[in-house]
Amino acid sequence: MTAAPDAPPRPPLPETGTWTAPRGTAVSPDARQLWRRARGFVAALAVLITAGLVLALLNSGEDGTLHPRAATPDGARAIAELLADRGVTTTLVTTAREAAAATGPDSTLLVVRPEALTDAARATVARTATAPGARTVLLAPGQAALNAFTPGVTAAEPVPAEERAPRCDDATARRAGSALTGGFRYATGPATPPLTACYPAAGLPTLLAVPAGGDGETVLLGTHEPLLNEHLDEHGNASLALQLLGERPHLVWYLPSPEDAPSTGGEESLLDLLDPSWRWATLQLAIAAALAALWRGRRLGPVVTEPLPVTVRAAEATEGRARLYHQAGARNRAAEALRSGARARLARLTGVPSAAAHAPDTLPRAVAAHTGERPEAVHALLFGPPPPDDPSLVRLADDLDAIERRVAPTTAPPSEGKDHRP
Repeated sequence: MTAAPDAPPRPPLPETGTWTAPRGTAVSPDARQLWRRARGFVAALAVLITAGLVLALLNSGEDGTLHPRAATPDGARAIAELLADRGVTTTLVTTAREAAAATGPDSTLLVVRPEALTDAARATVARTATAPGARTVLLAPGQAALNAFTPGVTAAEPVPAEERAPRCDDATARRAGSALTGGFRYATGPATPPLTACYPAAGLPTLLAVPAGGDGETVLLGTHEPLLNEHLDEHGNASLALQLLGERPHLVWYLPSPEDAPSTGGEESLLDLLDPSWRWATLQLAIAAALAALWRGRRLGPVVTEPLPVTVRAAEATEGRARLYHQAGARNRAAEALRSGARARLARLTGVPSAAAHAPDTLPRAVAAHTGERPEAVHALLFGPPPPDDPSLVRLADDLDAIERRVAPTTAPPSEGKDHRP
């Protein structure tokens, strides 16, 4: 909107003459206004972060394969709950040291991924597994694990897991009946002590029980399929799993963590872990983002002014601005508008150059020379702090009008009904 060339306006007070806006607010947002505008976004962000943390805590480490608290198809929560119903307590451990410390003569040690162990971790667990009276169950052990736990047993080519009959005289297998077995097959040499071999595939067993010292034994199960949630209710899988893991009142469930995993030869960065195709895709997305930023950030040319179809009188524009100040409670802005206009007019009346009209050292001395006031008092009036409340703002407007009349006593006073206060 454009203002008509009336006499230089002074922002009038609202018609009510009093301000009801809260203290301390301004047109330029302060901390309180910024908080009011952003608190919705901050609250939503806090809710999202809290929900993410809660989900992370609830699901931390419980969504992996064969985790005893994972309810996913490849988890093992079902067998853990069945064992608990039969009075077997399950202790989850993730390091070899914890597994060795938790295993005792009344417990069964289940090693979920014996191949995913460092040599040191495998040696630590093997010492526990071969101790007199120890009972250990190894899931899908390969040759490296067999060399540590059951020397003399070799792993043959694995076969697919499918329903197989026990075909042995072992009471545990005969009670379970047919089960989902397969995976690694195991062969023994002539020096191997007497053992139990069941669920053969292509002539070699996929379940092998090797005696340990005392009444202990090490059980080799060629696949982990019978323990998974999605297969536990099939065939005799549940019975086989309960008998293998529930023979003793305490089960130590050893799920190896990255701490016990073998090193890959050095630390890898995030880019090293990405597939090469993803790296190229990321590079292309970065180039596209850079081009989009350049396209959106280019200059479109100089700003073009356009005449507006409506002309608003200067007094109406001033009154509208005053109402905005009133609505926002912007006493500091209103006071500065009053003082800025008064300084410009006083500079013209006292002969001070317009460039020095807002200089706090020049104008107060010139005005004091015309009025006889002390320069400090004039400085406080023209450059002082914003008024703390609405009555102080009204007094500031009156004092500015008074000092202008004193500098130019021949100037006609403001017409009645026309208020110079914002």
